[in-house]
Amino acid sequence: MRKEILIITVAAFTLNSCGIYTKYKPSTQVPEDLYGEEVALSDSADNLGNLGWREVFTDPHLRELIEQGLQNNTDLQSAQWRVEEAEATLMSAKLAFLPSFALAPQGTVSSFDGGKATQAYSVPVTASWELDIFGRMRNAKRQARALLEQSHDYRQAVQTQLVSGIANVYYTLLMLDEQLAISERTQQSWKETVDATRALMDAGLANEAAVSQMEATYYSISTSILDLKEQINQTENSLSLLLAESPRSVGRGKLEGQALPDHLAVGIPMQMLSNRPDVRRAEHSLESAFYATNQARSAFYPSVVLSGSAGWTNSAGSMIVNPGKFLATAIGSLTQPLFNRGANIAQLKIAKAQQEEAELSFRQALLNAGSEVNDALVKYQTARDKAGLFEKQIASLEKAYESTSLTMQYGNTTYLEVLTAQQSLLNAQLTQVANRFTEIQGVINLYQALGGGRE
Repeated sequence: MRKEILIITVAAFTLNSCGIYTKYKPSTQVPEDLYGEEVALSDSADNLGNLGWREVFTDPHLRELIEQGLQNNTDLQSAQWRVEEAEATLMSAKLAFLPSFALAPQGTVSSFDGGKATQAYSVPVTASWELDIFGRMRNAKRQARALLEQSHDYRQAVQTQLVSGIANVYYTLLMLDEQLAISERTQQSWKETVDATRALMDAGLANEAAVSQMEATYYSISTSILDLKEQINQTENSLSLLLAESPRSVGRGKLEGQALPDHLAVGIPMQMLSNRPDVRRAEHSLESAFYATNQARSAFYPSVVLSGSAGWTNSAGSMIVNPGKFLATAIGSLTQPLFNRGANIAQLKIAKAQQEEAELSFRQALLNAGSEVNDALVKYQTARDKAGLFEKQIASLEKAYESTSLTMQYGNTTYLEVLTAQQSLLNAQLTQVANRFTEIQGVINLYQALGGGRE
């Protein structure tokens, strides 16, 4: 028997070229222009994706909300349960290498033709141990480990998305608050304009059409204020969902003075492999498929199982002896698949196809990540370039509004010019606030695209 096992072992090593023992080699090649040709690259450890979320988001209210979300969010908790399931699967795969033991006591009482009853018993401990000569269990363990890493990556992806999502919703609230404040100031200013126009009408310097048009605009601004308040309520509810709590008013700061990193180093594309969780998850999925293919190849080779039992029994064939005697047996078996070769071939083809699919998904995940980095950078830079232009535009519109208002009171300017100037100023102010939010959102999106959001 030892000779047979030795022959099988030697044969197994000669089959190494068949792929059942090969290990997955992680990807080390990423397109250098993954972020786009115009993006400057630097192999720096301080790129935005390597920063913890506390280093990026310094607003104390936002930090408190993120802490609460990380503790209570149900999606993140579900992701943690996935990790524990994968850990248990890996433990099961490791335990498969050990022998299995079972205690199987038996007892019988028999009597023939009214004769004296005889009692027989056996108290054996049985053992079974499969020798992993052809790598079936080894590949299963490696696949389980890859799935565990994949579950860790999934949890990290959920956390990154959660941190970015809370930050986006929080800054949306700050934007809406600022737009509401601007609209309320404009509402008050416009009310004064309506009163002034009515006074001009009483003095015969304006007509009823001017007053009616001014009042209509005032009511339009008032309805937009109600719309903003509704949006604020809906945004607060969205944030409450992320925090896994019932709707409530959210304490927050102001958009003015918010500070985010302005050094937006993106690192080199290779750092994407270690930083971005969804890319790592796609590669671990490819690794899992690789070992699944190896398992499918292992099914073509025989399995070797050693089994045996040892214990006490008083049954010695046709005789019953007392006291019982110690009995031990050992069996070695080799099982070679014969009639299911077609099924094994089909399973191998399926595994290979799934491996090819996983490789394509991994490549696509890399391309998606690079595109998101480029989008976020362009979004941020465009908003920065617009900021100075909006400041100049608002300064010009403020002068235009003041000039037309004075001219209407003391000259011959029509109310339509005042109306146009005021509406243009309001729209520019609201757009400026939205652009500031877009700039902040560009930083958040870039942080997420680079795999940020870690502790």
